[in-house]
Parts: sequence; structure tokens; C-alpha cells
Amino acid sequence: MLPTDCSLIKHFSNVTDPRIERKKLHQLMDIIVLTVCASLSGAEGWEAIEEFGHNKLDWLRQFVPLKNGIPSHDCLAYVISRLSPKEFQRCFIDWVNAIREVIPDEVIAIDGKTARRSHDRKRGQNPLHMVSAWGCANGLVLGQEATEEKSNEITAIPKLLALLELKGCIVTIDAMGCQRTIAEQIVDQGGDYCLGLKGNQGELHEAVEDFFNTAKQANFNHVEYAYHEEIDNDHGRLEIRRYWITEELCTLPKTELWKELRSIGFVERECHIGDKVTIEQRCFINSIKADAQLFARAVRHHWGIENQLHWRLDVVFREDDNRIRKGNAAAIMTTIRHICVNLFQQEESKLSMKKKRLKAAWNDRYRAKLLLGK
Repeated sequence: MLPTDCSLIKHFSNVTDPRIERKKLHQLMDIIVLTVCASLSGAEGWEAIEEFGHNKLDWLRQFVPLKNGIPSHDCLAYVISRLSPKEFQRCFIDWVNAIREVIPDEVIAIDGKTARRSHDRKRGQNPLHMVSAWGCANGLVLGQEATEEKSNEITAIPKLLALLELKGCIVTIDAMGCQRTIAEQIVDQGGDYCLGLKGNQGELHEAVEDFFNTAKQANFNHVEYAYHEEIDNDHGRLEIRRYWITEELCTLPKTELWKELRSIGFVERECHIGDKVTIEQRCFINSIKADAQLFARAVRHHWGIENQLHWRLDVVFREDDNRIRKGNAAAIMTTIRHICVNLFQQEESKLSMKKKRLKAAWNDRYRAKLLLGK
């Protein structure tokens, strides 16, 4: 008997089983719950997932029947690799929307990450590149879209955005996603944008950079702007972040092509480590008003996706070392790791995610608490 209050099980019960009925020895939800729980507990391959199941069979039967025991690792690989990533993603997003709190002006950071060892040279298969949406205030992965190459982010981002609720949110994307059609889509879906500028928007990038360099030299004389500064001094590293934002757009070319373009921003990061000083500068175009603190929060939270999501996937879940790659398995397992990240994020203890994963491996009650989202 499935727990009626388990949101994860309820939402993923809609996934279509790729097998024909007469060949089903194990129910699909048995396989999904086993894989999620094993991944929560440190298992990173099919054999490890199977071994976890044999050791935790009685515990798992609190949630799924497993009438025929634990599936073999070959069965796990066969079924997971044949699931539809699109359908699995839709179930994931429905589940996230059920557990996510709506927060005004939430920053949604969009960024891509490559699972480096998911390539298969024999089959001519490139490494999986996953574009993910990170809800910064909720601290949750909101969705993902798979592509085989980083260069395909431009086509993956609109597909991902179309699945998300953007109303009242600020969407941040690095220079790869700084496209007029993407800006228009964000606005049409009720959101605001904060888009990084680089060489792919050469003329616009040059104009914004020249505007702020000239304004800084003139001490912003006759220029209406907002400014914010942040200082971090930890572990022998001093970092000063300066943010300027203005609604003065008269020196920019073809601003009418960018829907609801309202402001431009400039960020300078000055980093001191011992005697070494580095300075990094970045330009942005935005649909938000010239509010320096709001702009700083959007930019800072976008940088945070690296630490809050990508770093954890690499260090805690060892995603870059994972060799699961046949069929759709790499995409499905990336989404399962995102499920695990969200379940850990919902758990409110102050433990690091690495320690939470160890605790999930050792403590049956804690693992049950994670699965039930309580």
C-alpha cells in the first residue's frame, strides 16, 4: 500500500512503463523508488543500486510492494534507459510545483552542465549536457532540458522556460542565452530577465561596456544610476563586488529589438589573495528597474548555481565520474540526482549535503523522512 502523502510517488506514478505487460516482473514504481532511495544513500551504479535494494528490502516495502523482490542490475539498466526523458521531466516539474513555495521576485538561474563521462565513443554519442533551472529562494531544481552539446543551449533554454512558471520571477542567464527571442519569451510568460552580455552580442556588449567605462571616468556626472557594494573577507580572500545599474539607454543600438528592455548593469569583482589582485567585469541587460540591490541579488544568485547545484552534483554525487550512458539512462539519472538534491534541500537540518547523504545511507528513519518530504 503506497503512502497517500508521498508527493514524489504520487507524481511519478504517471510515468509510462516502456515494457510490454507480460514481461513485467517488477512494477515501474518499484524501480523508480528503489533507484531514488539508493541514490539518496550513495549508490552510483546499477550494481550498487541492486545491492542497496537487497539490504533494504523490508524497509522499501513500506513504500512499494516489490512482490518479486529486488530487480537485477540488468533489469534496472534496461528499464531506466528506455524511459522517456520528456515525460519524466514533466512529472518532475509537476512534483516540484507541488512542493515549491511561490516567492515574489524569486531569482531563477538558468545554466548548463556537462556530465563529462556520459559520452560513448563507439556509438558516436557526445556527453550529455543538461540545462537546468535553479530556484534560488526555494533552493530547488525547478526543471531541466537535455542536449548533447553546450552549443545547443540556445535551443534547449526556450523549451525549458516553456515548462516553468515565471510570473513574478527574475530569470538570469549567462551570455550564451542572451537572445532576443529568449528575452521576449520570459516577458511573455510574466517574468523579468537579467541577461549577461559577451561577444555573441558584440555591438550591444561594446556599447554597454563603453557607457559604464565613460560614466565611471566622469564620476557618473549627469547620469542617473544606482550603486551597491558588497565585501567578503574569508579564509585569506578579500572580494569586493560593485554593482551599477541605470535606465539610461540612449547610447545603445537597436534597444527596441529587446522586449521590455529597461536597464543596463555593470558588475566589477575585485579579488585579493595575498599579493595577487584580479579584477573581473561583466555587463548585463535587464527588464528590471534600476534597483542596485535587486540587480546585485539577481547576479549573485546566478553565480550561486555553481555552488548550490553544479558543485554538489560533482562533489557529493560524483556526476562527472558516472559512466551510466546507454539509451536515455544518463538523462533520467541526472533528473534522479536532481530529485535527490531537492529532497535534501527540503530537509531543514544544518548538515552539509554530503553528511545528509551519509545519514541517508545509515539511518532508515531519516531516509524515510526524505522520501516523504517531511
